[in-house]
Amino acid sequence: MSNSAPAVPGRVDWVDIAKGVCIVMVVMMHSTLGVEKAAGVDGWLHPFVEFARPFRMPDFFLIAGLFLARRIDRPWPEYLDRKVLHFAYFYVLWMAIQTVIKTGLVGDGVTAIPAEFLHGLVQPYGTLWFIYMLPVFFVVAKLVRPIHPALVLIVGAALQIAPIDTGSIIVDEFASRFVFFYAGYALAPAIFAFASRVQEMPQVALGGLLLWALLNGSVVEAGLAGAPLVSLVLAGLGAMAVVSVSALLASTPVAAPLRYFGANSIVIYLAFFLPMAVSRILLLKFDLIPDIGTISLIVTTAGVIGPLVLFWVVRGTWFGFLFKRPFWARWEPAPRLS
Repeated sequence: MSNSAPAVPGRVDWVDIAKGVCIVMVVMMHSTLGVEKAAGVDGWLHPFVEFARPFRMPDFFLIAGLFLARRIDRPWPEYLDRKVLHFAYFYVLWMAIQTVIKTGLVGDGVTAIPAEFLHGLVQPYGTLWFIYMLPVFFVVAKLVRPIHPALVLIVGAALQIAPIDTGSIIVDEFASRFVFFYAGYALAPAIFAFASRVQEMPQVALGGLLLWALLNGSVVEAGLAGAPLVSLVLAGLGAMAVVSVSALLASTPVAAPLRYFGANSIVIYLAFFLPMAVSRILLLKFDLIPDIGTISLIVTTAGVIGPLVLFWVVRGTWFGFLFKRPFWARWEPAPRLS
């Protein structure tokens, strides 16, 4: 492994499918836990949410790093525009929206909005913490570019294993997640090669997935999934399991919706909180469905589909800025003189 940028292919179907799987798992987690907390009882989706906990976010970060090699050597102005300002724009915008709704309309009132907003600039806000951390990871990955990737991976793994709990989401999540993001970048060629092998040997891959599911489920059931080193191993194995599933699904009709969800994962991630909350409140308030697991599934569906409907509605209108960064929020490099 050298510190030269790893070669990666162009857009790959299974990557969008993997992103789709991840975003559905994230929405399912928030939806299920929210419903269960409000109802005071667990539903039948709860075991699956717990099963996915060891690898749900690690895989999301690993996928986010897969194509970094195509950008990491770009000049800083262009890099910062694409990898920092892009996510900063959406974070600030949707943090403002969430703050107005959660604090101004539901919480402590309008007067509490400024303080809550300022706090969100230094302590990632609610479900948006992933959007906050991505620019941090992109900047650090470029800063450590001269360092051999193996050393960065070792340090990242040590941080993940270490019992770091400062109360700062930035510090704690960096320590816990950076190794997976960087592994996506540094090990991209190996990951793409692994996916190709899975597609060439589907029966072997299915056998491996069965063994992994038994191992992951057993460790989660035993309450050991969060233990040092164990969590790192489970996250890595789980990430490769998602890659395997996505690669196997790539040629099937099931892949179509997941591929679309993945291609628009940022749309879902930014806006799922609202249809999720509204559907949860309505279903529980009016006692429309007695089964908590089914309610969680419906709320999950609303959380995934709702943002896409909003995206379709505002696309091409003045409200398009909700999901498309406007020109004024860009830092375009100065044009080169011929």
